[in-house]
Amino acid sequence: MSKPYSELRKKMPPESRARAEAKTLQLMKEMPLQELRRARHISQEQLAQNLHTRQSNVSRIEKRADMYISTLRSVIKAMGGDLEIVAKFPDGSVRISQFEDLDRIVVS
Repeated sequence: MSKPYSELRKKMPPESRARAEAKTLQLMKEMPLQELRRARHISQEQLAQNLHTRQSNVSRIEKRADMYISTLRSVIKAMGGDLEIVAKFPDGSVRISQFEDLDRIVVS
């Protein structure tokens, strides 16, 4: 019979627990759109309702490797978040602001 992860975690040395927690935090910072939706406990159907579109469109959006910024912004807003675009350079980061005035929702 399998043991709950919480029991196994208690038996791990502190260094191993720290490495596992660091890895978890890193994975939570980077994920595909579909995994982000799941992590937020939102179904495709719920997201479709928030976007005023069909569930099949949400499925298509999640499979895209390339999309309009306005589409991505709409999806993130429908999940309760805000999208920020940051350019990273060796000497610092710059937040790109020209996309903030996009009020058109493009979901198709």
